[in-house]
Amino acid sequence: MIANQLPAAEQMKTLWFDTAEGCVRYIDQTLLPHTLSILTLQSADDAANAIVHMKVRGAPLIGITAAYGVWLAMQQQPDSLAQVCHSLLQTRPTAVNLRWALTRMEQALQDLPLNQREAAALQLANHLLAEDAAACSAIGDHGLAIIKDLLAAKQKDHGPDVILNILTHCNAGWLATGAWGTALAPVYKAHLAGLPVHVWVDETRPRNQGASLTAWELGRSGVPHTLIVDNAGGHLMQHGMVDLCLVGSDRTTAQGDVCNKIGTYLKALAAFDNRVPFYAALPCSTIDFNSMDGLTEIPIEERDGDEVRLVQGAAEGGDISRVAVTPSATRVSNFGFDVTPARLVTGLITELGTFDASREGLGRIEKALRS
Repeated sequence: MIANQLPAAEQMKTLWFDTAEGCVRYIDQTLLPHTLSILTLQSADDAANAIVHMKVRGAPLIGITAAYGVWLAMQQQPDSLAQVCHSLLQTRPTAVNLRWALTRMEQALQDLPLNQREAAALQLANHLLAEDAAACSAIGDHGLAIIKDLLAAKQKDHGPDVILNILTHCNAGWLATGAWGTALAPVYKAHLAGLPVHVWVDETRPRNQGASLTAWELGRSGVPHTLIVDNAGGHLMQHGMVDLCLVGSDRTTAQGDVCNKIGTYLKALAAFDNRVPFYAALPCSTIDFNSMDGLTEIPIEERDGDEVRLVQGAAEGGDISRVAVTPSATRVSNFGFDVTPARLVTGLITELGTFDASREGLGRIEKALRS
C-alpha cells in the first residue's frame, strides 16, 4: 500500500484484521508522514512493543491493539491469560482504554476451556475494533451538530461567506482509533457535508503528532488546515481566529476532568479566557468512573527525554534521520499528559451524545450505559 492509494478518512483504518492472511496489520505511526510502513503483529510481545514505542498510539487504538495481543497469546499459550493481560496493562499507564479492553478480554475468556480461548479472543478483538469505529462515527455525528450551530451563529453575525476555524491538539483522528477518530470525526463529517471548516493544527511537541499525523490525515481528506507552533493558540484566540477548540481524551474522570496530551490544559485556559468553546470528544470507554479528581488520581506518564532532545524528519535527499536540538548535558523532563479541570470544558462529545463535564453529566452517561 502506498500513500496515494490510501482511501479517504471515512474508509481508512490504522489497524485491521487481514482475513485473507489471518493476521493483524497496522501502520507504523513513528515513520509518518514521510514513510508509510505496514507491519504485522506476530505475538503479544509484538503488541506490547508497538504500544510502548508508539508505533500505535491514541487511547482507543491502544486498547484494541492489546486485545489482539491477547488473541495472539491465546494462539501460543492459552493458559497465559492472566499473565499476558497483566503484562500488556503495564505498557501505558495513563490511557484507561487499555485497562477497559483487557478487562473485557479477561472476563470473557477466563471461564472458557483452553481450546476455545483463541477463537473467542479473535471474535471479541474484532468486535472491539468494530465497536470503536461505530462509536467514533457517532461522535462525529454529535460533534457535527455543534459545528453546524456555531457556523450558523457566525454566519448570522458576519454573513454567509465565513469559515469556521477549529483548533485541535495532538492527533485524535482515524490513526488513533478504530476509524474516523474522536476530535477529528466531527471535522471529517463537516467537510463531507460541504461545510466551510478550517483546522489550526498544533504541532504538539515533543513527538509532533499534530505536524506528522494530524496534518497528514487532514491533507489526505482535503480538509483545509494550517500548522501552528504549540504556543500560538492563545494568540489566535485573542484575535478572534478560533471558533472552537476540539480535543481528544486519554482518560476522563467521573466529574469531567479531561486528561490529554501535554499542552491541552493551556489551550483550555486560553479558550476560557477568550470565551471560545472547548470540547473533548471521546468514546465512553475512555471514561474512568472509578476516578473523580483527575489532578490526584490519574497517573501521568513520564517518557524518555530523547523525545525532547531529538527531532525526527526528512533530510533534503529524503532520508529519515534524527537530530539533536539540545545541549548534550541538559536534563529533560518529559511529562506526556496533563489534566484539564472540568470547569474549563464546555462539554464532552460521546457516542451517546454531548454531555456537561460535571458529576451530573457523567452520571447521565453512566446511567445510559447501564440501561
